[in-house]
Amino acid sequence: MGCSLYCPESRAPQCRFCPKMPQYRTAIAPRDPRDVALGGVLVIIIPFNGKLRLEMQNSLNDAQKVLESANRIILGKENELKLFLCGVLAGGHLLIEDLPGMGKTTLVKGFARLLGLKSTRIQFTSDLLPADVLGVSIFKNEEFIFKEGPIFSNLVLGDELNRASPRTQSACLQAMEEGQITVDGTTHALPLPFIFVGTQNPQSFIGTFPLPESQLDRFLMRIELGFPNEDSEKKLLINGDHSNPIEALTPILNPSRLIQIQADIKSTHASDALVNYTLALIRASRTANQGLSPRAGMALLRASKSWAFLEGRNFVIPEDVQAVASVVLSHRLDHEQTNKRGREIVQELVDRVPLQL
Repeated sequence: MGCSLYCPESRAPQCRFCPKMPQYRTAIAPRDPRDVALGGVLVIIIPFNGKLRLEMQNSLNDAQKVLESANRIILGKENELKLFLCGVLAGGHLLIEDLPGMGKTTLVKGFARLLGLKSTRIQFTSDLLPADVLGVSIFKNEEFIFKEGPIFSNLVLGDELNRASPRTQSACLQAMEEGQITVDGTTHALPLPFIFVGTQNPQSFIGTFPLPESQLDRFLMRIELGFPNEDSEKKLLINGDHSNPIEALTPILNPSRLIQIQADIKSTHASDALVNYTLALIRASRTANQGLSPRAGMALLRASKSWAFLEGRNFVIPEDVQAVASVVLSHRLDHEQTNKRGREIVQELVDRVPLQL
């Protein structure tokens, strides 16, 4: 068995303890993935092609090009853009929560262009009806013909989602969960890939309808952009009125390519020890009838695999789980009977739950 050390700084030609990350050691074996523990040290045994195979390496190169281009239109938000792409590659729906004018719509439109996806924007208002989102049957030539609504797109932006009535909000649930809708008893499949991105303002709740827990749980991640740093905002002030950066973007991927990358990411190896660590985080959140659901655990593992891919690995380590835990879990915990916000609860869980070595 040939061995090598996994370390974020370098790779050693033989197995030994890493002075920087002593809890990790990666053994490369030509057999199927399996895990063992030696001397209290987690050993992740993966196929001999421990590095990304050529197709996935090409996919990673494309993903990095997407991020580089996105960073030219949303300045100073490298980590937030990476989290957004992570959610898209994981095949999840995203909720962007931030103040008006922070670049939420620009972010979504930019990624739609870079990923080569057909996109639509729905402005949710209090008088918006489900038929305005899903579509409607029209009687023509002595028969009913279904006219598709704006939900029939690859990347759908639901702007100010919480301003619509609960009836209209619920029209998105089947689309988000099943990738299809039902109108007048007939089921219509949505185009693949299908990604719904909702936005909402965390302030000024007058005239809004807070998203119910059942709908929040459908979102893989909740992302906040926050204010730009001083240098980025200065560049924005200088160049903001003189160019349309989205028009200058060229597609890097296409729908079929994105679907293939999403399928490849699902095969990313997650060891038993890694799954146990993820499970421990989920179970530590539970008290009485409150806490994270099994769906939250599956979402956390999906996002962790996608993050590992963006880090250039075909296996997941606990740092991947910790990197996405806040955006995957926080919106599922905000409703708990506590004065703490979801992000604070998630951070406490990460600090409290030990690594499963």
